[in-house]
Amino acid sequence: MPRAKTTAPVLDPLDAMLTRLQLPGIRDQLDNLRDEAARANLSARETLALLRGREIARKDHRRIDMALKLAHFPAVKDLASFDYDAQPSVDPQQIRDLAAGRWIANGENKLLLGPPGIGKTHLAPGPPSGLPLGVVAIALGREAILAGYAVQFVTATTLVASLAKAHAERRLDERLSSLAKPRLLIVDELGYLPLEPDAAHLFFQLVSRRYEKGAMLITSNRTISEWGTVFGDAVVATAILDRLLHHSHVVTIRGDSYRLRAKRRSGLLQKPTATQPTDNVTA
Repeated sequence: MPRAKTTAPVLDPLDAMLTRLQLPGIRDQLDNLRDEAARANLSARETLALLRGREIARKDHRRIDMALKLAHFPAVKDLASFDYDAQPSVDPQQIRDLAAGRWIANGENKLLLGPPGIGKTHLAPGPPSGLPLGVVAIALGREAILAGYAVQFVTATTLVASLAKAHAERRLDERLSSLAKPRLLIVDELGYLPLEPDAAHLFFQLVSRRYEKGAMLITSNRTISEWGTVFGDAVVATAILDRLLHHSHVVTIRGDSYRLRAKRRSGLLQKPTATQPTDNVTA
């Protein structure tokens, strides 16, 4: 018996063209978009603008979703959720200026200094979400991604440990090159936990690699004058600060921890008279 012929599925020529042009947003929603244009009685030019807008929106959504995953944020927060009344030391206009991202475009650095729990890491009032800090870094990182910048988030201890491991495996240059790629590198919690013995030298190499090429956002509970103690090497710490502060703005956030504030409201804790970080430098 003759073998039965198998017929290949007939492809819609328009689908094929949209696939070739890499326009899956239009291809996958074509019928709905066509109906929408007909109901609105759009002209050919208006219909084209509708199709193009939906394709751009789809691509932007996928880009942002992928960038947020690659950033490795421990949580995703936004500036809109921040209660400025709960943290009066924060200047709303200053935060809006930072969110605009001009400093990222210029390869500048921002140092966010303040005591634990006040909100340097994510701008979200209320109960903590597993982070020892509370305000700006993650929210600014998210704004940077929305603006089209590549962002990477890492804690200081994890960063230095990864550099030490790469150095031991003779691939430090490879690791430094990888960390130099994001337009914004966020280093969280500098000074909270002990660093590797060679932390100062490794961190100096990272700062030098990114100097005037990529922006850095660093959060710390230590004043600038204490960074020699943080790194265990005052000379190298000075060299690090020399590069970080060349094009930088130091933002000091004062106030109570969200955690301690709740305990004080309940009467479990009396408000101390602790000295807050006072560095506030613009360069």
